Formats: sequence, structure tokens, C-alpha cells
Amino acid sequence: MRIAASRICRLTLAFGLAAGLAAPAFAVGDENDETSPPPKTETTTKCADGKVWDKDKKECVDAKKQSFNDDDLYKFAREFAYAGQYENAINILNLAKNQSDPRILNYLGYANRKAGRFELGMSYYRKALQADENYILARSYMGQAMVEQGDVQGAKVQLVEIRDRGGENTWAYRALLQSLNGYRTY
Repeated sequence: MRIAASRICRLTLAFGLAAGLAAPAFAVGDENDETSPPPKTETTTKCADGKVWDKDKKECVDAKKQSFNDDDLYKFAREFAYAGQYENAINILNLAKNQSDPRILNYLGYANRKAGRFELGMSYYRKALQADENYILARSYMGQAMVEQGDVQGAKVQLVEIRDRGGENTWAYRALLQSLNGYRTY
């Protein structure tokens, strides 16, 4: 009996470790992790007037005059948004070809909200969730906005949605929970 119990314990531990290794893991600043602030690049450390860093040309360029893809534009916009350059973020996001991309819509919401256009920001969060109801980062930012406006019940609904969509162990969940507990987040 003891041998069987010990064997079950080892199998359970091995399964748990294997399951943990199979889950995606993101290091802080990993470019695949949408939830951590992007690393600062030349776009926000060397460029001015809303210009972005072109790695190939090794200079600051006007994004409107270049042919950056939506992923590049998204990364530039995130960096601008986290640097507090909300208008630059919005201008870059408006250049994206796919204006229905939930990532683009979410950051249009974030940048507009942070720039003081709360209702416009909320409308973008709603559009992001219409495009992908499982996009928990949009739910987190929307919930944080609700907390800022005093809609604690609405924020709690978003927290439950994040949890129920498998996001309980994510930054999106923790950030909204912290916001509900009175901590300032993003």
C-alpha cells in the first residue's frame, strides 16, 4: 500500500511538472508577452516628434512614409503608450492595415483612456472584445478603467470573466485584482 501511494505521489509530481513545463512562460520584457512593459528602444530613447526607429536604416523615420507591418506598428505603439506618449501611440495605431485586430483596438482604448478620452477608450475595449471575447488583456484594461470611474461591480465582472477564461494566473488578472484593491496599475 505504501509503495502504491508513493508511486502515485511521484507520478502526480511528474505530471504536475510536465504540465507546468508545457505551459507558455514569459520572462519580463519578453516580446511575446503583451502584459509586461515593452523594452525601451531607440523609438522612445532617440526619436522625437512621433518618429520610430527603423532597424534597417538605423535612423528615426516617419512611420507614415514607410511600409511597416501591423506587428511592427503595434510594437511601436505599445512602446509609445507605456512611455506616456499617447498621441504618438494613437497615430501609429491608426496606420495599421487591420483596424479590427483586437491588439490594435485594445491599445487604441488604452491610449485614448490615458489621454483623458475615457468613453472613446471604453468603446475601443468593447470593440476588441467583440473581435475576441477571450482577449483577457482588454478585459483587464477595461476593468481598470471601470475602477478609475468608480464602477467596482463592472470591474469585478471583468475579473470573473478573466478567471473563467483561464486567466487566473496571468498579469491581466493580477493587475485588475490589484486595481480593485486600491493599487494603481496601468
